[in-house]
Amino acid sequence: MKSIFKKSIIAVFAVSLVFSVSSCTAVKNANNKQKGGAIGAAGGAVIGAILGNNIGKGGNGELGAVIGGVVGGGAGVLIGSKMDKQAQKIEEEIPGAQVERVDDGIVVTFDENSGVYFATEKYNINAASQATLDKLANVFKEYPDTNILVVGHTDSAGAETYNMTLSKNRAYAVTNYLTGKGLSSGRFTTNWYGENQPTHDNSTAEGRAKNRRVNVAILPNEKMIEDAKKETGEN
Repeated sequence: MKSIFKKSIIAVFAVSLVFSVSSCTAVKNANNKQKGGAIGAAGGAVIGAILGNNIGKGGNGELGAVIGGVVGGGAGVLIGSKMDKQAQKIEEEIPGAQVERVDDGIVVTFDENSGVYFATEKYNINAASQATLDKLANVFKEYPDTNILVVGHTDSAGAETYNMTLSKNRAYAVTNYLTGKGLSSGRFTTNWYGENQPTHDNSTAEGRAKNRRVNVAILPNEKMIEDAKKETGEN
């Protein structure tokens, strides 16, 4: 195990902790239409750093062109409203998942308690996980103007190099399952971190179970951004 993370990984993880993102319940109480174009960049920095520092490790780099800052003005308000609705839909369809709105994006966390999970040293999509991913795929079909980042993680048991490969396999298992449901592969970027981004204590069985997870980040694609700008006359 590494005792010292790479600087880029520390930066992403630290920002995600310091600038905690709001849950969908909070989103319901803080309508983006009332926020105008003044949207903070903290959450966008999290997703942007994940993409910027790790494109090339796996998947394609098309999403990198989408992330470069939060869309402001009236277009940002329209995008925020659409992403709020998508986040709420995911929360309704998959109540066990942790769904968070991060500026213009959505982050969904799946662990052993939230519908998509992996047994120790495994990366197969089991029956329960298939049912959850089927629901997620249907939401993605309902909201086609988004790109999707899938990120795999492991607990700290075993060798670090083995865990890196295992997290890669877990991430691609999710990506491949979703694209197998008719979603365009061009919407997806797939990344993996091995054991390097624990969110819980690896010294306990419960903590390790939570660290065997896959995160999904959902981001507005170029079409959504351009359509929002046209609608508000900002082109």
